[in-house]
Amino acid sequence: MIGLDTNVLVRYIMQDDAAQSKKATKLLESLTPTEPGFVPLVVVVELFWVLSSAYELSREQIAAALDALIHSKQLTVEKKDQVVRALRVYSASTADFPDCLIERTANAAGCERVMTFDVGAAKKAGMVLIA
Repeated sequence: MIGLDTNVLVRYIMQDDAAQSKKATKLLESLTPTEPGFVPLVVVVELFWVLSSAYELSREQIAAALDALIHSKQLTVEKKDQVVRALRVYSASTADFPDCLIERTANAAGCERVMTFDVGAAKKAGMVLIA
């Protein structure tokens, strides 16, 4: 198994740099279920931020990209179950994906609730606002 950085996934998904995209495609297409690539949780979050901020993809496009990543047999995504659950909340709401992931990861760790000062995260991602 080999680890994959955010920029490799961005080049593969966006195909925006001829030389790097070609290399990223070759690498990702060489992966197999028995020799997969590993996607750390922080890379999932960075990927969301890059696709939403730098590329201004829609929520639907980002959800589709993350869904494809999660369900690829050639990739192992860290904390996949929490990422899947966070993506479900994100897709069904107007919450930010990182907030959904924070809440779902904390929930899976046994936390009763996630405390926040972020009103949006409390309203949309299931966190509890500190009063």
